[in-house]
Amino acid sequence: MKSPAALLLACLLLPGMAGAQASPDRHTGDAWVDARLADIDVYAATYRDAFVDEMARYHRAPREFVLELLARPGWTAGDVYYACSLAQQAGRPCRAVADLRGATPTPGWDTLAHDLGLMPGSPGFHALKREVVTTYDRWARPVRVDAELARDFPQRPREADKPAK
Repeated sequence: MKSPAALLLACLLLPGMAGAQASPDRHTGDAWVDARLADIDVYAATYRDAFVDEMARYHRAPREFVLELLARPGWTAGDVYYACSLAQQAGRPCRAVADLRGATPTPGWDTLAHDLGLMPGSPGFHALKREVVTTYDRWARPVRVDAELARDFPQRPREADKPAK
């Protein structure tokens, strides 16, 4: 028989673990970015303060607003990261991009990015991807790059170089 303390601990941890394991389909138009945003969800579930610090310090998002977005139904840490990254590349406040997404939840992130002129393959979108790598460096988190980023980071392992299982 399990102890009451162990049962209580399991009940407290399960909701948080379910949220961390949820991997929404991002539809950014770039599989590499989609995978990084899902990984950012996992990272932020464990290192919430570091994630919030990243958004405030390097993505110019007010700390209180980041916390507000994280508390909104349907928003994950990856969504917050992507909204603020798009905003930074578009020269807009994070709140403006978050409001656009909130106003039209049906279109995916790819539609919103396109409306901001930041579709995959554009210089702004490429800059966004480079910033993701820089973020991972600040977090001391390993990241493999895709073929597009390999030109900017030739010493990094590539997604295609994953060892076979």
